Amino acid sequence: MRHLNDMLEPGMLVVHPAHPEWGLGQVQSNIGGRVTVNFEHEGKVVLMSEYVTLTPVYR
Repeated sequence: MRHLNDMLEPGMLVVHPAHPEWGLGQVQSNIGGRVTVNFEHEGKVVLMSEYVTLTPVYR
């Protein structure tokens, strides 16, 4: 099943809807449903696409 996070590519900016305090995040990788993001105030986090939908930020 495809997920909205499937469109995320390295370098894209995102925010975590449940953790806005983490700040802006930059996608590092998106492989097999695991999205690795480096957030401003939380550092590197690996998220499972089936449990959270990240919000892309377009500037």
